[in-house]
Amino acid sequence: MTEVVHTPRVFSGIQPSGGLTLGNYLGAIKRFVDMQESGIETLYCMVDLHAITVWQDPADLRHNTRELAAGYIAAGLDPAKSILFNQSQVSAHAELGWLFSCVARMGWMKRMTQFKDKAGKNAENASLGLFGYPALMAADILIYHSTHVPVGEDQKQHLELTRDVAAKFNHDFGVDFFPMTEPVIEGAATRVMSLRDGTKKMSKSDPSDAARINMTDDADTIAKKIRKAKTDPDALPSEAKGLEDRPEARNLVNIFAALSDQSADAVLADVGGKQFSEFKPMLVDLAVEKLSPISAEMARLMGDPAEIDRILGQGSARARKIANPILEKTYDIVGMIRS
Repeated sequence: MTEVVHTPRVFSGIQPSGGLTLGNYLGAIKRFVDMQESGIETLYCMVDLHAITVWQDPADLRHNTRELAAGYIAAGLDPAKSILFNQSQVSAHAELGWLFSCVARMGWMKRMTQFKDKAGKNAENASLGLFGYPALMAADILIYHSTHVPVGEDQKQHLELTRDVAAKFNHDFGVDFFPMTEPVIEGAATRVMSLRDGTKKMSKSDPSDAARINMTDDADTIAKKIRKAKTDPDALPSEAKGLEDRPEARNLVNIFAALSDQSADAVLADVGGKQFSEFKPMLVDLAVEKLSPISAEMARLMGDPAEIDRILGQGSARARKIANPILEKTYDIVGMIRS
């Protein structure tokens, strides 16, 4: 079997379930922008089919999809450089998702820790889509023969399943068709934690708005939240290893590092020995400088939803040109008759 060489291509997506946070920006979108500028072909999606694995109000879903698109663009994703689209406009995702649901094994799905987290104690009432969505996620990635996916640590298991699906499909049909996609996990703040509890991930579902920085927050709100962020009484160490048992301190240093494109050690080389009364104003200035222009641009873009829809429509058309030939070849491999 001749090995196929796949052109480097990056795919990733975020669910438009409302409330973009600093965690989404530093853990995903900022890295999307960096990859866009690397010269590799990049596709970034609003995965609205994944969003409906739990109930979504239709009006909210439309708003959140547009707001996520606005967040992408405001953060630096250029529709002329990256393909920006919402998943439901490219039907090949759902079609390949079904094929992959016939390749993936029940045992694989039962091991997915995110299903257990999201379904909670009442798993019998969870949707079939929530249980099976890693097969759709594999389709999202492999319908473009994506070679790299920037993901957070919490999604790494799903990417491993994507590789398992690709390997099983290739083995079952005696082909070398789908690539073994590589995860890209890097950066000082790929997992941003709560401003109120450094042991918990920053989340849009946290009941306290003070626990997170929303990408729609204005400069005053950003400053206020950082000033009130939980810390400890000790001075900052001079090396990152000194933060091991200090989750709140580590979180704020990692946020500073990610916003300033430095390592935590580089930041601490400058601020080691300072108290938080000195460090927090520095973080406020940096966060406001980096984030308030994004929130302002998001607000401007949301004032013209028709323009956002136009961008998503154009991106979807470009995505279909890549996806549809791969889907047709997949159907041919499987043995489907297509006129």
